Amino acid sequence: MTPTFIGLAMFALMLALMALRTPIAAAMFIPGALGYLWLAGTPSLLNLLKGSAVARLTVYDLSVIPLFLLMGQFATQGGLSRRLFVAAAAWVGHVRGGLGMASILSAGAFGAVCGSSVATSATITQVAYPEMKSHGYSGGLATATLATGGTLGILIPPSVPLVVFAILTEQNIAKLFAAAMLPGLLAMLGYMVVLALVCRARPRWAPAGERLPWRARWRALLGVWPIALIFGIVFGGIYGGLFSPTEGAAVGAVATGLAGWAQRELTVATLKTSLAATAETSAMVFMIFLGADMMNATLALTAMPAAMADGVSHLAVPPLAIVTAVLAFYVLLGCVMDELSMLLLTIPVLFPAVMGLELWGLQGQDKAIWFGILVLMTVGIGMIAPPVGLNVYVVNNLARDVPMADTYRGVLPFLAWDALRLVMLLFFPVLSLGLVRWLF
Repeated sequence: MTPTFIGLAMFALMLALMALRTPIAAAMFIPGALGYLWLAGTPSLLNLLKGSAVARLTVYDLSVIPLFLLMGQFATQGGLSRRLFVAAAAWVGHVRGGLGMASILSAGAFGAVCGSSVATSATITQVAYPEMKSHGYSGGLATATLATGGTLGILIPPSVPLVVFAILTEQNIAKLFAAAMLPGLLAMLGYMVVLALVCRARPRWAPAGERLPWRARWRALLGVWPIALIFGIVFGGIYGGLFSPTEGAAVGAVATGLAGWAQRELTVATLKTSLAATAETSAMVFMIFLGADMMNATLALTAMPAAMADGVSHLAVPPLAIVTAVLAFYVLLGCVMDELSMLLLTIPVLFPAVMGLELWGLQGQDKAIWFGILVLMTVGIGMIAPPVGLNVYVVNNLARDVPMADTYRGVLPFLAWDALRLVMLLFFPVLSLGLVRWLF
């Protein structure tokens, strides 16, 4: 068998294992190990296994992942997510669709201290869905809004998938965070506009709420000052050169924990819950890393990445058509894989191919950052796109009274904005690179 055939057989086996509901880490590790054994033999495989785990788990930059996850857990257990929703609802809850807009705003703010799309969806749903339901919101619109708002957890920095992309491609994490700022805010504002248009067309789906007096609005807004302060400290410190992204994540985790403790919501019991949840999620993430490393090591032996990069660079089609095909591939891949698995498996293969293309005159780091933001946006689309949007499943698991088909119908207008925004980012790289060039 040729190396190329072995590489294709590995992908087929991986998809078959995922169809059998095998954990994603094992679904990547098993085909990779079998392929490596066939190509290089038992001694070489054992030698690789002996050092690969240590090499991966001792990467200093990866410590930013459990730190941001811990920061998000402290924000959840410390009641900060509830205060965010209350503050947003106090200001916009009186307009039609206002509670949905408050959910999107609070999801964006919570994403700034969380970095995970699924965690943002689950946390905001537990706070916002009962309120939306009690105010007469359509179940499909409410759950679609919450699932879509959850994607802001990876669009607005810090973003765990963006950290992974930076490490895999050896890019500057701080620059990628800066590049994601404007597209993330664009996504949040666009979702609110879409929601307003839907509510205008279907007013019975989202009744207007009670208008609160100004004193109550300001009191609710003052309740979220810890998050604003933490965001300012973390990102101000990173871009001010006071500390690295990893050190910033540590500062943010400590500050979020202290904020929850000062407000008497982070107790010994919730502290244990936060630490256990962070350890569990971190273990899952790093197991996926090890599975992807095994798969990618075997792909390197087959020389498929180099062959693909060479073949793509010589295709007689416009470079933008190739990038568009890559983005469409990510949307399809989102039907069977989570965001981290997609990045870990595909970036080592696709990134060299894209970097060899002539795109808008971009060079080196600018091209890498622009492509990274495009991938991040596309991964976000995969989190809510039918038939298997992970955020939709998470939200519907918490809102069991709403049929999943209703949620997917509610998601469609938001997906239309996602597609338009992706086209804007594809044709106007300045949306991603403008802030990076200004700051650096």
